[in-house]
Amino acid sequence: MGKRIIPRRRGRGHKYRAPDNRFKGEARHPRAKSSSGKVVELMHDPGRTAPLAKVKDQDGTYTMIAHDGMHLGQEVSAGHGAEIDTGNTAYIGSVPEGTKIYNVEMKPGDGGKLARAAGEAATIISHGKLTTVRLPSKAQKTLDNMCRATVGSVAGSGRGEKPIAKAGKNFYRTRSRPKVWPKVRGVAMNAVDHPHGSGRKQTVGVQSTVSRNAPPGRKVGNIAAKRTGGKR
Repeated sequence: MGKRIIPRRRGRGHKYRAPDNRFKGEARHPRAKSSSGKVVELMHDPGRTAPLAKVKDQDGTYTMIAHDGMHLGQEVSAGHGAEIDTGNTAYIGSVPEGTKIYNVEMKPGDGGKLARAAGEAATIISHGKLTTVRLPSKAQKTLDNMCRATVGSVAGSGRGEKPIAKAGKNFYRTRSRPKVWPKVRGVAMNAVDHPHGSGRKQTVGVQSTVSRNAPPGRKVGNIAAKRTGGKR
């Protein structure tokens, strides 16, 4: 009789890993309260979907996420007094409603956490004691007025339009990032390989929710889920 395996989808590992830490933590807003600089280089980071731009200002150079339409020699400014124009970084409390922004800070000074993937942009919804922002996921978030963001949308918006076409291309694409691929469904496996396996039809057959304290061989599906299914 077989045994249900414990290590699920951990991957076999590979000698190659993309140097995604090359620019790790560097795609941020300038640390100075007020800054004005020029784009001197556009770069590709293997660990990101969006291109990066190196900006030279009075304090040296810093790296930011490039916006759609950015070019070499472009003047960008940040902080107090920055004009609300594409590529400039401003405090969201001073950005007009309806403006598209990206690389939005969750807390003042954290460098930017939200809307950083290629082609993404958030939108300013309303102002008050806090600023309400609509994220690319359509969710709304209230943030401090002193959080910074860059005006515009992230470059590389067409990256998802080109079809992958074959499995080999997707293999090399996901291998360079910490993604699990391919993902085999549990219901497509044999009973010895997964708790959802076996059966004449590809159905789970048992409750898909399991306890947080379930043993390793059984802990699959919706783990410690309070509810399942779409909200009505």
